[in-house]
Amino acid sequence: MAFSYELTPADEKTLRSNYLADDKARVVRNALTKNDVDNISRSFSSLCDNPFVFSIDIKTMPCTNQKKSGRCWIFSSMNVLREKIAAKYNIKNFELSQNFIAFYDKLEKANWFMECILDEIASPLNAEVNRFLLQNAVGDGGQWNMIQSIVQKYGICPKTAMPETYQSSNTAHMNNVLNLRLRRFAADAHHLYEAGKADELPKLRKDCLTECYSLFADCFGLPPQEFTFEYTDKDDKPHAEYHVTPLDFYHKYLGVDLDDYVSVINGPTADKPYHKLYTVKYLGNVVGGHRVELVNLPLDEFKEAALKQLKAGEVVWFGCDCSKDFGRDECLWDDKLFDYENTFDMHLSMSKADMLDSGESAMNHAMVLTGVNLGEDGKPDRWKVENSWGEDKLVNKGYYVASDSWFDKYVYVLAVNKKYLSEKALAALKEEPTVLKPWDPFGTLAD
Repeated sequence: MAFSYELTPADEKTLRSNYLADDKARVVRNALTKNDVDNISRSFSSLCDNPFVFSIDIKTMPCTNQKKSGRCWIFSSMNVLREKIAAKYNIKNFELSQNFIAFYDKLEKANWFMECILDEIASPLNAEVNRFLLQNAVGDGGQWNMIQSIVQKYGICPKTAMPETYQSSNTAHMNNVLNLRLRRFAADAHHLYEAGKADELPKLRKDCLTECYSLFADCFGLPPQEFTFEYTDKDDKPHAEYHVTPLDFYHKYLGVDLDDYVSVINGPTADKPYHKLYTVKYLGNVVGGHRVELVNLPLDEFKEAALKQLKAGEVVWFGCDCSKDFGRDECLWDDKLFDYENTFDMHLSMSKADMLDSGESAMNHAMVLTGVNLGEDGKPDRWKVENSWGEDKLVNKGYYVASDSWFDKYVYVLAVNKKYLSEKALAALKEEPTVLKPWDPFGTLAD
């Protein structure tokens, strides 16, 4: 069956005539000569429907700032963990070192990349999977299970023990250098393999890893082997704990078993039946660490897990598509904020499944749910969100509102305590996961 159709001059004449006959199009065209598309499509009622008021509102510390880096998943996860430490020790305000986590994440990711390349060494460098690996190489982004792997292996520390550097807050140029070196490794590894010198691959990998470690130390500084944990409590009383190692700090001062927290997703696509466990090939950061495992839940059950955790007074890490329907000035995510369909008379609405399958949407950012408003019917109508984009010149000091309908469409991943999951979801965790292709939409990283 042939589907080809070539536009003719007559077609263009008809299209032009129809457009010129549309008075509304003329108004829109004139408005757009001096205004942004979003400005003429913004819905005033959306702002009225989403006030910054929440019936469940967990009081959390000031927002953090990832600056010009893709470390939102690190900042948001550290924001979750710092609340537990602060509550335990009555601390008024503090941060965990995002730079410490980023250092070891980069080191492990470099090793992970080389592991993947060597796993595909028998395939040509331009084969489909290798092209995918080389295109993405190593970036700043991640998922919740990747935080578990880093923290359980290396620990955590206060920000004072390893503060930010210029490079940790501005990662683009360092990433360019890193990925140039890693792609050089991939090319060299294939040349050796093709020349029958596979026995030289371990040394090639070790040399590359040595160079990468030096790059990270130059850019991020060296992680502390031990530190003094100093803080002031809410009664302004100073405290100091000496000779604390990062692993001590994780086990003793945080005192939370991260294995209690699992990643659940809402992916309503035909290839992912609900209450099943999934993983994505070549998605991870620590060789020998946590496998990224995702339990797919129906939307109502997915949302209920977040609600249960918030009602218990505990904030929730989540991954979403932050690029959709976002009003920066209003600090609002709402799928009704911009009425593009009526502005342009276009058919634009898509189901969540179609957006995932077509590449229109996928997770690209991680934040923290710190509150929710329950309406007259007891169901959520908006959510309070802690972001990591700083608080300067923002109406709610770095906290945002997300409408419940936006949550339904664009929230893809939650990290929740297993005790808030159904028996079906818990049973799925015991299964051997279905392995998805490396380019599956749930293999994207929050950055």
